[in-house]
Amino acid sequence: TAQDTLANWQVVIEETVRGMGYDLVELERSAGGLLRVTLDFPWLPGQPAQAITVEDCERVTRQLHYTLEVENTDYRRLEVASPGIDRPLNSTADCLRFAGSIIDLTLKQALGEAAAGSGISANRKKFRGTLETVEESPDHSLWRIVWSDEPAPKPGVRVSKKKIPAPLQAMTFSLDEVREIRLAPIVNFKGRAAEAAPTTTETDPKE
Repeated sequence: TAQDTLANWQVVIEETVRGMGYDLVELERSAGGLLRVTLDFPWLPGQPAQAITVEDCERVTRQLHYTLEVENTDYRRLEVASPGIDRPLNSTADCLRFAGSIIDLTLKQALGEAAAGSGISANRKKFRGTLETVEESPDHSLWRIVWSDEPAPKPGVRVSKKKIPAPLQAMTFSLDEVREIRLAPIVNFKGRAAEAAPTTTETDPKE
């Protein structure tokens, strides 16, 4: 199946980019035979994050053209890029790196009985809130998302200082319970503005 094929490609591509000193953040195959590879440098706690450059993308592109040709991989175009503003968080290391950030979280299954008494719909799977570590979980097997269901104020609408904000809600979860976590695509023009436009290269293997 196409899903099995993509999984096999992921193993090959992940081994290749890791051998070159990068991490594979995401692999997607889209309509028209486009194979999209998203890269980043491995994150080390306490060390400043390195940004993927056009030269990094070009270097990996050249190597992947060779590797995918050897593997007889059927694709039409290859795009190698740095993570965008909606970067996926795939591991404990990713969550540690971006703890404190606003995330979009999708559970594998709806809350069901776990929502009893919380005021949250039992059918709910999706949340946007702040990702936090859980002090009682030193091995980082558990995480917390904190959010408010109060709608964001509309642009240009003045919010009264006397208005009482909606209470914050929190949910503890493990990565095994999560279908997907991504950084929320919010540009604040201070911290993450530079990440809005990822560095990317796109090539045709016939070129």
